[in-house]
Amino acid sequence: MLTSLTRRTTSAGLPLAAILADPLLAADAAASLQPVSAKTKSGRSVKGYLGTPAKKAPAIVLIHEWWGLNDQIKSVAADLADQGYLALCVDLYDGKLTKDPEQAGAYMQALDAGKATETMTAWIDYLKKHSAGSGKVGTIGWCMGGSWSLNASIAAPVDATVVYYGQVDRSAADLARLKGPVLGHFAKRDQWISKPMVDGFEANMKKAGKKLELHWYEADHAFANPTGQNFQKADAQKAWGRTQAFFKANL
Repeated sequence: MLTSLTRRTTSAGLPLAAILADPLLAADAAASLQPVSAKTKSGRSVKGYLGTPAKKAPAIVLIHEWWGLNDQIKSVAADLADQGYLALCVDLYDGKLTKDPEQAGAYMQALDAGKATETMTAWIDYLKKHSAGSGKVGTIGWCMGGSWSLNASIAAPVDATVVYYGQVDRSAADLARLKGPVLGHFAKRDQWISKPMVDGFEANMKKAGKKLELHWYEADHAFANPTGQNFQKADAQKAWGRTQAFFKANL
């Protein structure tokens, strides 16, 4: 999960990091988003939550962790909309949500990759055509969502992709389909996303001729989640600053 620790405070006078760490404040921020729906190519109806800026702007797709689409992710989308982006939270679990790691793992394992890819493609197409959008789209995700940020950008090429400690073991042939650059945030003590995997990703990005900005942090998996035991404030702050600069440069 992402935190904005260096930026302006919200209208309530609290930093976004404080809102993300407080369930009641996060729920209040999440409530500002508008429920929206889209149709996939196969005709399925998929649901998401949209934050609309004051004027036409680039769009950012946010993809949740293995817990499901919770108020924290929605709060970040609301904040990005306040910053001037068209921000959409996708729901790959169709409303399922948990705080239990075992159940979260089961949800993640049960996720149908084909349907998830179709869902992401539908949302990217939706944002490219949205009347409040500029036509440019970026993706960002954390943990499982980090994997799907990259997967989505391969399936439906976008202008910028951000991966927070997600699975990135894709071939050079797959990565050659990317349109815009990729920003990756990874943790040196991560037992889930290993350095050999990320090194292979870096090599394949180079082989595919694609631009990659890669950063390593002296931290563990999910270091940017303010409600988790691995939260590292300084690293989360640094990563988010880099993410903001990356989107500003590429969207």
